[in-house]
Amino acid sequence: MAGTGHFRVWAERQRFTTLAVEDPPLRRLFSSFADGWPGAGLFFLRLVAGVALIASTIVGFHADASAGALVSGLVAAVAGLLLIIGLWTPIAGSLVAIVGVWNAIAGRGDLWVNLLLATMGAALAVLGPGAWSIDARLFGWKRIDIPDSTRR
Repeated sequence: MAGTGHFRVWAERQRFTTLAVEDPPLRRLFSSFADGWPGAGLFFLRLVAGVALIASTIVGFHADASAGALVSGLVAAVAGLLLIIGLWTPIAGSLVAIVGVWNAIAGRGDLWVNLLLATMGAALAVLGPGAWSIDARLFGWKRIDIPDSTRR
């Protein structure tokens, strides 16, 4: 069946029962959410990228008040906040990459900072948020225990 995942559930009689349930959309993108040191590394990458985006947006508002800079800054700030909390990480990372490349081409800010942020956003979009994220809580693997209905 297309679009379904199989969970093995440990039943009370210590036998496996297989359930077919619909996969959430992010599970199709990431087979697992990295835990341990790799998860911590992804968390710190998200944190640094998000804080840098929000800080550069605040500095950019004071330097350039054009409509393009305002829209670009708001998108970057929202994407930075989403990266920090780990929500919709593939979308937020893609937005960061697009805004970073756009700002580099438009000549806003430092070229290398924009390219670095674009690279970090693309890496997070591809690698995923890690286990320390809201995405992992919403879309990660879950264990479902089915009680034995024959025993009363």
